[in-house]
Amino acid sequence: MPDAVRIAADLRAMLGSDAVLTEAEDLVRYESGWRYGKGKALLAVRPGTTAEVSKLMAYCHAQGLRVMPQGANTGLVGASNPDASGEMLVLSLERLNKRLEIDPINRTAVVDGGVLLSSLNEALVAQGLMFPIDLGADPTIGGMIVTNTGGTRLLKYGDVRHNLQGVEVVLADGTVVDALNHLRKNNTGLDLKQLFVGTSGVLGVVTGAVLQVVPVPRQQATALVGCASGEAALALLQALERDLADVFTAYEVISANAIIPVFAHHPDIRNPYGTSQPPAYTALVELSSTLPIEALDLPEVLEERLGAFLEGEAGEGITDVFMGKPEDFWAIRHHISEGLRNEGKVLAFDISVPRSRMAAFTTAAVELLAQDYPFVRACDFGHWGDGGTHLNLVWDEAAAPVPTAELVPVLQARIYELAVKGFEGSYSAEHGVGPHNQRFYDAYTPESVKAVNHALKQLLDPGNLMGTTRLD
Repeated sequence: MPDAVRIAADLRAMLGSDAVLTEAEDLVRYESGWRYGKGKALLAVRPGTTAEVSKLMAYCHAQGLRVMPQGANTGLVGASNPDASGEMLVLSLERLNKRLEIDPINRTAVVDGGVLLSSLNEALVAQGLMFPIDLGADPTIGGMIVTNTGGTRLLKYGDVRHNLQGVEVVLADGTVVDALNHLRKNNTGLDLKQLFVGTSGVLGVVTGAVLQVVPVPRQQATALVGCASGEAALALLQALERDLADVFTAYEVISANAIIPVFAHHPDIRNPYGTSQPPAYTALVELSSTLPIEALDLPEVLEERLGAFLEGEAGEGITDVFMGKPEDFWAIRHHISEGLRNEGKVLAFDISVPRSRMAAFTTAAVELLAQDYPFVRACDFGHWGDGGTHLNLVWDEAAAPVPTAELVPVLQARIYELAVKGFEGSYSAEHGVGPHNQRFYDAYTPESVKAVNHALKQLLDPGNLMGTTRLD
């Protein structure tokens, strides 16, 4: 085991006494993730500048200390938590949050890696701007970059990768790579910033970024559309993109099994279906625009287009249309996970398949469960507009014929095999790899890809000191 007392003394002398945490009660929040991941940290260090991160990494490199970079620790695959060895130092970015510079004309923001998404948007709102990655958690920008966060409006704005112009990264040996590009057009070779996107921090610590930001919409229009089948939901998606692509912001699809628990456990949320049984799927449609309503009445446009779709042949699959306030309909979407937790054991999947195959994949998954695991319900919902689905499986642990500890790995293997091999999909649409998905990365990643990743890891972190995710 590393000499924690000596290391803590060295780091306090280097970074200040308040930058280093060693007491067990102080380390708890750095050791456990939101959903998965629980380990034991040697200590936690909170540098406040890029220069301090550089000094810290150089020290760890010289000492052979393993490091876990950590943002807000909101990930869902255990990739931001130390392992159980007690030998890993947690490098928290929570104090690396001073730099936040907005250029409203260039429509960019330069931020430290530890700046929270909420803090960035609070600063941008005075300029009528926002960072368009929308999600329920409040991560750091550095964490969003190394996980390539998507969110509910990827259909319109893309993921972090699409909104990133430059990065500043500290490598494993303390080298600072300054690639803080402010230009949208800079075709001068390798786009270095993309090397660090989606890598769970195993190639370097993202200490800064240049982000593209967008104008805040002046108006939104939302509707809930009942769909008799997954095919009907896809037909509606295609029609809305054809007719309304310029203002089409989000398209979330919620199964009946996922929406019913919301109303059952949250009576304060209005149920537009009343006492009627919800249809197989409910699509949440959102339009948004920077134009004022006098120039473009979005609710009127959405209502007219949905009416026209209903009159066509494809409209036969539509059972209901409800126009309403965005906050009311998004409340339904944002309370699904909580509602499902009240129904029993939840095994959550973050899967993507080609959009054209989403309905068929979901049907195949339901049929697999009905045949081999009839006590398990598929409660699926997600971003069908970008090909992502949260296929949550729910069951009563007390009544299940198979213990949860045995059932979970089997269900994971069966569902991922179906998605990846059967439908050309991914076992991780948004959440990343991390220890939770490591065995599936190992199983499904082509050897040629692993070889390239291995070469990069050897170049940038030859001592294999950073993170717990293995991409090589």
